[in-house]
Order: sequence, then C-alpha cells, then structure tokens
Amino acid sequence: MAKNTEETPRKKGKAGQIVVWALMAMLVLGLGGFGITNFGGNITAIGKVGDREIPINAYARAMQQELRSLSAQFGQNITFAQAQAFGVDRQVLQQIVAQTAMDNEADRIGLSVGDVTVAAEIQKTTAFHGVSGSFDRETYRFALDRANLTETEFEASLRADIARQVLTGAVAGGFATPAVVTDTLYAYIGERRGFSLLRLGEADLTAPLPTPTDAELTAFYDANIANFTAPEAKRITYAALLPETIADQQPVDEATLRAMYDDKIDTYVQPEKRLVERLIYPTQAEAEAAKARFDAGTPFETLVADRGLALDDIDLGDVGQEELGAAGDAVFALTEPGVVGPFDSDLGPALFRMNAILAAQETTFDEAKNDLAAEIKTDAARRAISDKVEAIDDQLAGGATLEDLVKDHGMTLGTLDFVADAQSPEGIAAYPKFRDAATALADGDFPEAILLDDGGVVALRLEEIVPPAPIPFETAREAVTTAWRADALAKALSARAVEIKSAVEAGQSLGGFGIVDRTANIARDGFVEGAPTSLLQAVFAMAAGEMRVIEGPGFTGIVRLDEVTAATQEGDGPAALKGAIATQVEQALSQDALALFSNALTNEAGITLDQSAINAVHAQFN
Repeated sequence: MAKNTEETPRKKGKAGQIVVWALMAMLVLGLGGFGITNFGGNITAIGKVGDREIPINAYARAMQQELRSLSAQFGQNITFAQAQAFGVDRQVLQQIVAQTAMDNEADRIGLSVGDVTVAAEIQKTTAFHGVSGSFDRETYRFALDRANLTETEFEASLRADIARQVLTGAVAGGFATPAVVTDTLYAYIGERRGFSLLRLGEADLTAPLPTPTDAELTAFYDANIANFTAPEAKRITYAALLPETIADQQPVDEATLRAMYDDKIDTYVQPEKRLVERLIYPTQAEAEAAKARFDAGTPFETLVADRGLALDDIDLGDVGQEELGAAGDAVFALTEPGVVGPFDSDLGPALFRMNAILAAQETTFDEAKNDLAAEIKTDAARRAISDKVEAIDDQLAGGATLEDLVKDHGMTLGTLDFVADAQSPEGIAAYPKFRDAATALADGDFPEAILLDDGGVVALRLEEIVPPAPIPFETAREAVTTAWRADALAKALSARAVEIKSAVEAGQSLGGFGIVDRTANIARDGFVEGAPTSLLQAVFAMAAGEMRVIEGPGFTGIVRLDEVTAATQEGDGPAALKGAIATQVEQALSQDALALFSNALTNEAGITLDQSAINAVHAQFN
C-alpha cells in the first residue's frame, strides 16, 4: 500500500472540549444511519501519528458530522464537493491528526483511565437511558449497533477521549491574564474621542472645474484603459418565448372580466376607515380616570407612557367601523382627530384616539377593466407557454436548432454578449435562471428548455468566447468624461483641503470655511455616516488639537481632534468588561498553548498518511 509522508499544519484545539459532546457526536452520526463502516479488511486506518493509527472510520464519522453541521448552518444539504471547496476535508483531517497526536502522547506516558470512570460516563449519558430514565444495557447495545460500533470499540474510544481530556486540561488549564494586559486592553477599548469634521464638496472650490479637451480625455482614457475595457464575455444566441410578448394575442371576454372584478371587489371598493390607537386599562375605573386626566389637559402620549407603552404598541392601523366593536360609532362620529372612551374591547376597557380619516375609495369596473384584462391575458400567455414547453424540450432533444423553434413555436431569436458578474443586467439577462444557465453554458452544450420565473421559456446556444477588449473611445466617451471629472474633482478638493488646513493652523476658524460636524465621545468601533473607515483610524492616532486631511472614494474632509477621554474606571461596567477581556485572553492563551503542544507532539512523533485510504473515504461521499 503506497503511502505519503507529510507534515500537516495543526488546527487550534479547544481547551474546554467536553468528553460527553464527543460521545454524543458519534452517537448522532451512527443513529443518523451513516453507512461508512467497512472499507475492506486490509484498510483500517488513513495513517499514523507516531505509533498510533488514525482509524478510517473515525475520519469518516468526523467528516459526516462536519457535513451535517454545515448543512444545518446553511439551511440546505451541502455536498461533499461543496465542502471540499470550503477546505472542510483538510480541516477535519487536521482535527483528527491533532487528536491522534494527543492519544499517541497519552500512550507514551502511560496515561489512561480506569473502568469505573468509563462506566460512569456511559451510565450518565441520556442516549443510553431506558424508559425508566436510568441506564439500560439493552438501549446501550441497540444504540451502538445502530452506530455500527461494538462495545469494545466504543469503550476504547471513550477511554481515549477521557485520557485526552485529562492531557489537554493539564496543558491548557491554569492560565491567568496579567493585570497589566487587562488594564492596557481595557484602556484601549474604553477610550473615547471627540472631533470636528469639515466635509468638502465641489461648492467649496474657489474656481469651477474646467471643461476637459478631447486631448485631455484621450490621455485619461489611455492612462486608465483597464477601466474602459469590456470583460471577457460569452456570445450567446437564445430563443425565448415570454408572456409579455404574446399576452396581447390572448382572447378575453367581458364576462370573465366582470367575474374577476367581482372576486376582487374588496380591492376596488374600500369603505371609509380611520387611523386609530387603542389604550387598554385593567379596569373601567382606571380607564375613566385616564379619560378625566386627558380632558383636564394631560397629553395622550403621557397616558401611554404611564402605562409603560410606546405608541407603536397601541397602534391599530387603518380600521373599519365594525372592527372597533363598541367604540365604532363614537370613533366614526369624530370629524377631526380626538380621543373617545372608555369603551369595552376584547382586551378590556380602553380609550381610542382617532388620528386621521381615510375616505372611502371605489374603482369602477370600467376603470379597472384594462388592468384586469392585462392580468388575464398574462395568465393565459403563461398557460399557453406551459403547454408548449414539453414539445419544445422534445424538439431540442431530437436535434432541432433554435431557428427551428422560432419557426415552429413563434419564439424570438436574439444574441447577446453575456458577462456573469455584470452590474444591473437588462433584458433577457435580467432573469436569474437565464444568468445561471448562461454562466454554466460551455462549448458543445446542446440547447435545453429553461423555465423562467415569469412563466416564460428560453433555450441557449454558445457561439463563441469574446476576449476582453478596449471599448472604443467614442463609445466610452461619456464614461470617460464622468471618470475624468471625478478624478479632477478629487484632486482639486485635496488641494483645497490642504489650503484650508494651513489657514486654520495659522489662526483662522475651521467653521469659517463651512458647516462643521462635531462628534463627541466616539469609540474605536464607531461609525461616521458617509465617511471612509480611515477617518476613525486617523482620529485615534492623532494628538489633541491635531488636524488632518482625510480622503476616500467620493470623500474629502478635514478633521480636528478636540478631546481625548480616558476609559472610565467607575461603576459596574468597567469591572464586567475587564472580566470579559481577561476571560478572552485566558482562552486565547489556552488555545495557543494547546496548539503549540499539539504541533510539537506531531513534529516529534511524525505523521504518515495514506492518501489512497483517504480517497476511499471521500469516494463514499460522492
């Protein structure tokens, strides 16, 4: 059996790994019906770390568990090929190698656990409990049988898991974060800064931008030719039959239109409504007292706040008279916004505030006729296309060309240069299913009928691959002019910003050059709308009173740091944040120590991997 020896990089382990979770993972895999249990009598391992073999079934189960986790994360079934594209197979292999390295070290130093410890872990695992709620040997045997494990195999694996936990606990435990580290990180995170920002625009220039000459545009075009080069494209011929192209050909009669109008009468005839809020009280007496307070001048918003509610909590939206029950008559008797009540509601006595009157609306049959006809014709067109899809598919399977489809089914023939990642695609390329099919289309593919989201059908044929090529200057002139102007504006604003900065540093007021935005007490992870991320990076690198010019895509400004506020040390918040920082640092130290220890063990013991055995596992997933 051919083998390859290689050094495999280690994946960071978790100091807090719990044995029972590893146990339950194996059970879930087995109980899920995973079928990789036998790769032949001569293949039992995918390799070795030192003297310890890496069981082939352990790798297979770990891979299956990762596939299940990914599928749950993405909400859809993830294939092995997709997982490989994410590098999942390499991650799982690294994890298994790291575990085996720990097992090998435990063997070397004679670390093991007794039968009593193993038995205790088995007995407290709920998956092995019977109907009585306690450990049941028959349940235990059945679960292992479903997982394709013998008691000996499972108990040996569990014993190794516990021993490995003891070893990793000894390596990764006991770390404490130095106080100076915690205090330094807290001071960094908790610091706040205040600054003034003057944003510059074209109106801040002392002279208007010049109109570019043809020579300037041509030079700019040549210097930035990559921005004016059409990307590689697929030249595609397509035959399409869309509902919108044949809808006008579909018949419609007056009776059908009238029936559809009657079915949608609630849409076309809407009674008068009111925008209403309902404030509910526990008792009639409390509701009456609230109404008396309102009549005496207490704002309705105050009554809402006194109930611990917000206006959104009491909003009923637009309602009809019947929907308001006992309050309907009073609310609809109001001719302007006001408050009535209390009235009984299904949740108790309540006050009702009417905020607006929505007049009755009616769209007559004659007014709705054209829209109804268009809807009916479009539906009929979809059905007509649906009736043709099977025939189109059969004809294509029989070798018909797209031109044949145009002649036989009235389809429209067209050609386009398709770019998969084009922004704002238009026409037929705006259909997602067309883009998917066009992206996958390869030389030699036969046309197939593709159903579109609106009920249309299209078939594609690849003519050629069009290589990238510069867009002719005259064709790109408008885009070149826009880009030239944006570049000229950015340069002019940059120069103007330097001028203003120098003037302010010489004693002039920053506010004398325009509206200044002031931001106080912002954190490092704050957000300034419309500004590049470099703004806050600069603010937290500046000294108090310092000014800088900040530039970014579509942005030029001058920032001045006004104040630096050190992280507060008072209250419960700082202590809690320091505790969280210390915990994260300790976890990082533990993980790093465990990773270094695992790497050292692996390097010392050596790794031997059997690629043919690994491929055999992978083949079971394809």
